[in-house]
Amino acid sequence: MKIITDKSKIDEVLTRGVENIYPNREALEKVLMSGKKLRIYNGIDPTGKLHIGHGVVLKKLRQFQNLGHEVIVLIGDFTARIGDPTDKSAARKKLAKAQVEKNAANYKKLIGKILDLKKANVRFLHNEEWTNKLKPEDMLELASYFTVSRLLERDMFQNRLKEGKEINAHEFLYPIFQAYDSVTMDVDMEIGGNDQTFNMLAGRTLMRKMKNKEKFVLTTKLLVDPTGKKMGKTEGNTINLDEAAEEMYGKIMSWPDELISVSFELCTDVPMAEVEKIKKEIAGKNVNPRDLKMRLAFEVVKIYHGEKKAKAAEEYFVKTVQKKEAPEKISNFQFPISNANIAELLVEVKLAASKGEAKRLIEQGGVKIDGNVIKDINKIVEITTNGVLLQKGKRGFARVVKK
Repeated sequence: MKIITDKSKIDEVLTRGVENIYPNREALEKVLMSGKKLRIYNGIDPTGKLHIGHGVVLKKLRQFQNLGHEVIVLIGDFTARIGDPTDKSAARKKLAKAQVEKNAANYKKLIGKILDLKKANVRFLHNEEWTNKLKPEDMLELASYFTVSRLLERDMFQNRLKEGKEINAHEFLYPIFQAYDSVTMDVDMEIGGNDQTFNMLAGRTLMRKMKNKEKFVLTTKLLVDPTGKKMGKTEGNTINLDEAAEEMYGKIMSWPDELISVSFELCTDVPMAEVEKIKKEIAGKNVNPRDLKMRLAFEVVKIYHGEKKAKAAEEYFVKTVQKKEAPEKISNFQFPISNANIAELLVEVKLAASKGEAKRLIEQGGVKIDGNVIKDINKIVEITTNGVLLQKGKRGFARVVKK
């Protein structure tokens, strides 16, 4: 493919949603303007579902793909089994191979919503293909390029030491194995979230020492809530890329207003000139945040589900949340019994994943029966032939009918 060296396009790639570039922006810009084809990768450990945070980094990778460069999505099926210690106050639970494979089962399909998989300049690789072949002497050589003092510089390790918590030896090995990925693939650049800076720079160090080659590192801004916490599966406030359009739309509408500006920049394809205009409108309080959030939700859902479903999700939200009407299509469940405990019933109709979750929802006032809020976790629901309408939050509905 032809390498695009248009300065305006390169400027956007190097600024939109970018936190840092190592060694510096000027050096990377010079290489991109030269027309040299770069090999660029992003590594994803399949420790769970792909979420919108992954989407931010993949969108940056897509920008480089559009410029004609070779992009690699590295599935960290080996490193996932170690567990990345980044931001963790305790060692991560090690995953079995079968669980890792299950987690990654739909990754390629979802990633195809962002990257153009029809083009020849995209590849999927798996790091267990080479890491499992390492011999003890190979591992000793890799470890010799790093010092304990350097590995201990990580904030989470310092915090654990202060709190008297343990640091397991295998956690030291994680950035070393990730660094080895860069050497094996002989990449020119790695892209990842800003929280991955330490691991990515470890790869830059190893590339210089083993191959005498520069490796650029580009870190993206993180999608964080107003308290500074990363939006992700650990915090329980993320959006998974395989969620239904209505659920995705509704969750974005529940985000705090402070997330609107950065979300337009990181999560949508809205041109930056328009994003800057939106930022000024928010700063000047010249616009209703709700209207902007609806635009944001529509743009995000459109990327992962298409424009038609995004529009349907918007209409569903307006009807069920803003107008507080029950949706026309509600899942119906038939029961042979006349009475059932509310918590157990929520689990049966899939409005809650467990009785524990159901009880929490009830105690928080998040459950209604026929429009009435229920706060008694022991309430017995009378199931009639006319049906009982259960509601979870603003968007979850199910009708229970006696057989």
